[in-house]
Amino acid sequence: MSSRKVRIGIDVGGTFTDAVVVDNETYEVIAKEKCPTTHHAKQGVAEGIVRNIENVLKKNNISPEDVIFIAHGTTQATNALLEGDVAKVGIVGMGKGLEADRAKKETTAGNIELAPGKFLYTEHEFLESSSLREDLIKSAIEKLKQKGAEVIVASESYSVDNPENEKKVIEIANKMGLPATGGYEISQLYGLSARTRTAAVNAALIPKMMETANMTEGAVKESGIRKPLMIMRCDGGVMSIDEVRKRPILTMLSGLAAGVAGALMYEKITDGIFLEAGGTSTDISVIKDGKVMIKNAQIGGQKLYLTSLDVRTLGVAGGSMIVVEDGKLVDVGPRSAHIANKSYEVFAEPKKIVSPKIKLVAPREEDKPNYAVIECENGESYALTLAGAANILGYVGEGDYAHGNKEAAKKAWQALADLTGESVEELCKTAMEISMKKVKQIVDELIVDYNLNKNLIYLIGGGGSASVVVPFLGEMMGIRHKIAENAPYISTIGVSLALVREQIERNVSNPTDEDIRKIRHDVMEVITRAGADAATVDIAIEIDSQKNILRAIATGATELRTKDRNTQMKSEEDLLKIISEADKVEKQNVQKVGQEGRWHAYYVNVEKKALFGLIKTKKRFTRIIDEEGVIRLQKNDAKIMVMKKKQLSTRFEEFVDSLTQFSDAGAILPKTYLFFGQKMSDLSGVVNKEQLLGLADMELEFVEDNQEIIVVSARD
Repeated sequence: MSSRKVRIGIDVGGTFTDAVVVDNETYEVIAKEKCPTTHHAKQGVAEGIVRNIENVLKKNNISPEDVIFIAHGTTQATNALLEGDVAKVGIVGMGKGLEADRAKKETTAGNIELAPGKFLYTEHEFLESSSLREDLIKSAIEKLKQKGAEVIVASESYSVDNPENEKKVIEIANKMGLPATGGYEISQLYGLSARTRTAAVNAALIPKMMETANMTEGAVKESGIRKPLMIMRCDGGVMSIDEVRKRPILTMLSGLAAGVAGALMYEKITDGIFLEAGGTSTDISVIKDGKVMIKNAQIGGQKLYLTSLDVRTLGVAGGSMIVVEDGKLVDVGPRSAHIANKSYEVFAEPKKIVSPKIKLVAPREEDKPNYAVIECENGESYALTLAGAANILGYVGEGDYAHGNKEAAKKAWQALADLTGESVEELCKTAMEISMKKVKQIVDELIVDYNLNKNLIYLIGGGGSASVVVPFLGEMMGIRHKIAENAPYISTIGVSLALVREQIERNVSNPTDEDIRKIRHDVMEVITRAGADAATVDIAIEIDSQKNILRAIATGATELRTKDRNTQMKSEEDLLKIISEADKVEKQNVQKVGQEGRWHAYYVNVEKKALFGLIKTKKRFTRIIDEEGVIRLQKNDAKIMVMKKKQLSTRFEEFVDSLTQFSDAGAILPKTYLFFGQKMSDLSGVVNKEQLLGLADMELEFVEDNQEIIVVSARD
């Protein structure tokens, strides 16, 4: 038996369940496995999961004891919401005294639109909670049960301060045989209406997700794997299966999160746009400073207390069909060959395409009949697709997942050429240009929204149709591009490499040191309970003074991974090259300021010319790059200082003061970051000096006095 430690990632899709085994030290993909998703089996999708686990272990001689991490991503919650396949929810609203009328109104969620024509149905009972009796709670739950409620939500005004009444309702509901959740379990933010709505969406998913979670957990245990099963979250992290039972809403969009998580950790990208292209759609997301970008989620146009990846989905992909009107190619998609139940022309045998003629069809009843397919004399029929166009134009190389038969594709497209009077190549180029302009529009928006450095950006392709979309788009936009290694399995790899992630938000006005210590402590408790090794946890504190929100975001690995992977560490020369290329300067203009642990600090001296070189301006940029070659911090108006921990109350304070700006509105602190050992501490979220010094002291609490720290303070 093999003794190397491995990680297993499983991605449960609508059609196939994929599994990969990744070496824990090198991130090398050791094995891949694919089987149809077992929707209709007795064990549900769990049967396909366990089949894949058994296959990858047996075929590769891996002992279950050597599996140190196992996780799966699932589209189940997303699909359930899109299809309206959710439980009916009974809401027990609560409020006291003068607040009762307002609380009654805000806990009445009504019917929540999940997707066009698909609703989550809720029923509502209200209790005055000044003196909450058990018989009143039982009566309210019984009424909701009689109205068809399958799961209970307890939601009370100000439960984030004291959740006792919500806990009481949950306990009684469970005794009455109904699963239940409380608003306090979903969010610690005030805003009763949004908290109730989020809790209702969460509750609607609980019955089905609990059933799947129980089956899947049992299946993994039966395989002999001792490590607990983790589940992918919508923000790119993972959580324990116990958390899924309580908060299944966090798995919403987790399939989208997995792909960019794989690109982020596997490809080591600083700034990039990740495009995961399948047969029907392309999911587009952002990596900045080596981190994935997230935003607040919405359902039916209503805000939820939930953060997820900022993913934009577009109906352009490998299977996108060609739209023809008035004898001209006018559009591509959004319907795909899969929707029209047609095979791709590019995956046909040339001999089967006999005297093809164009026929215009409507893939769905509501569509116009203007999607092009070919019908052959021998009865064969194929869709003309974007994958066919990309293959004909030479963008898809041999061995690529989307590589097909160019001869077959050309024979099929010749039928359209005969109809339109244009050449096959002209038609293919038109199809690529029309479709990629749609993708370009979204990529341009993301570059502006996140202020990405165009010199650093890569377009990174994942998914089976990565080569259909990314190379042409890169040429069109003049941006470097690459296809991720193991692109068709990138989501599954992302699951196997994911970090545990937790976030707590509280409404606190001008938080004190004690408030910050408390939220740091609480998020550490939550993340270690979710499976993170405390030694690997990084915590970022953010303070939104306008909305009075104090936020703690924690990320950590599921076990301490060694960082001494020589194969992945870059040389000094490599790091210089990466930075000089990113800022388009000569290497001699890159100046090293310091090095500590995995962190390297540089100034970049940039000279810009205007008016035919008559005017010259000199600027100095700050760049922090890690040992793996990812630029983790890019600031254009910042200073670097290297100090020892014992100088925190002297040099550090003076350094911050020197970059603090004063205006009529008061002091504007620089955004400050600390780098030491393996850790990057982001202190940029605080708004006053006392908070900054207090947070820095907490971050360095267990650091030796003589430990060197790289400090960056930035005005931008």
